[in-house]
Amino acid sequence: MINYLAVDTSSRYLTVLAKKGGKCVLRHISECAMQHSVILMEEIEKALAEAELTPAECDFFCAVTGPGSFTGIRIGVSAIKGFALAADKPVKAVTAFGLFAYNVNSAQPFYVVIDAAHSHYYVCGYSGGKITLEPCYLSEEQVKALNAPLYGFENLPFENYIKLNPENCLETAVQTAEISENIHALYVRKSQAEENLIADKRVEI
Repeated sequence: MINYLAVDTSSRYLTVLAKKGGKCVLRHISECAMQHSVILMEEIEKALAEAELTPAECDFFCAVTGPGSFTGIRIGVSAIKGFALAADKPVKAVTAFGLFAYNVNSAQPFYVVIDAAHSHYYVCGYSGGKITLEPCYLSEEQVKALNAPLYGFENLPFENYIKLNPENCLETAVQTAEISENIHALYVRKSQAEENLIADKRVEI
């Protein structure tokens, strides 16, 4: 039996999954107003208590590493690193793309699409269980030109788009992901603050 704790703080929602043997406790808040830092630890404590699981009993810890909310991702990854370090256990990393791709049963190529605001999207392509398009940052027109099934969790303006529920995707994704020595946030592009800093430096020059 496998025991673990997994969290997804990569978007406006929050998902915490605690699994002990055959018992699985899932706590999901569809809209936490980007208050992950306030809510996360309380939800983790509730999930662990309900599953009758302690951090020491976990075989590994897992976090969704992005892309998505820069702040939310850092909070989730940092929390999971803390648990893993304290319990001396390994970690797993699930990208926001993998979260959905692991739950798509399709023989044809497809893409996972995540809203990046301002009519741009984070995109990753898959076929036969392998990545065919590395994570990238595309415009709405570029996404439409992909001409293949698209998957994600938001309401997006694409005809060939299928909306999935992130709450239902975490367990499969965690089980499919591989153990790693460390986890890092996946940033497909720089944060707005970093971009503004670069722009300010250019102006000074």
